[in-house]
Amino acid sequence: MRHRYLFLAVVMLAVVSVKAQNRTLEGQRVSILGDSYSTFEGYLTPDTNAVWYWDRQWECTDVVSVRQTWWHQLLRDTGMKLCVNNSFSGATISYTGYDKADYSDRSFCTRLNRLGSPDIILVFGATNDEWAKSPLGNYKYKDWTRQDLYSFRPAMAYMLEHLKDHYPNVKIYFILNDILSAPVNESVMNICAHYGVPVIRLQGIDKQCGHPNVSGMKQIAAQVKAAME
Repeated sequence: MRHRYLFLAVVMLAVVSVKAQNRTLEGQRVSILGDSYSTFEGYLTPDTNAVWYWDRQWECTDVVSVRQTWWHQLLRDTGMKLCVNNSFSGATISYTGYDKADYSDRSFCTRLNRLGSPDIILVFGATNDEWAKSPLGNYKYKDWTRQDLYSFRPAMAYMLEHLKDHYPNVKIYFILNDILSAPVNESVMNICAHYGVPVIRLQGIDKQCGHPNVSGMKQIAAQVKAAME
């Protein structure tokens, strides 16, 4: 009988702990710094950012409602509130884009100071750096030059350093796609560890044309929620 009571007590403590965690997330203001995976037409700041998802189905996605996006589902399931979604389809963290074009105008490093006044920041990037074959560069944690930011590793460090400068006492998470190469994954893990930023590593996300479909969006929302809790 004593063991039964002990078991029930442990279960009750676990339930109370989960409810307390949900309360800590509920009402928190979340800003997103992202790429195409986090876009939806009409829900971005600024609204001139390029989008991948909108309210019309096409051959590369079945996502046709903002309610189907991973971040909308996450907010709904946790009670958190959207502060700013500054996502830009095709954007790289570094300044090097597709065909070696200069993407400094849309880079994560350029947009990082346009996230409002959040309690939590979710950074979801690095996919386009991989696809655009942006140079990795060397690990560098200070004294960045503009030229440094054309390579992924120094740009990634610059981004996290300046996010922490611009948003003190704000919790930052990095969401890592599940289809990136080992060098990019290792770079993200090492740089995030240097800055004490938790990495949410996605697994087994369903996609069309390399982008999450309806099923994939649900999977992302569930995995991010589980990691934050």
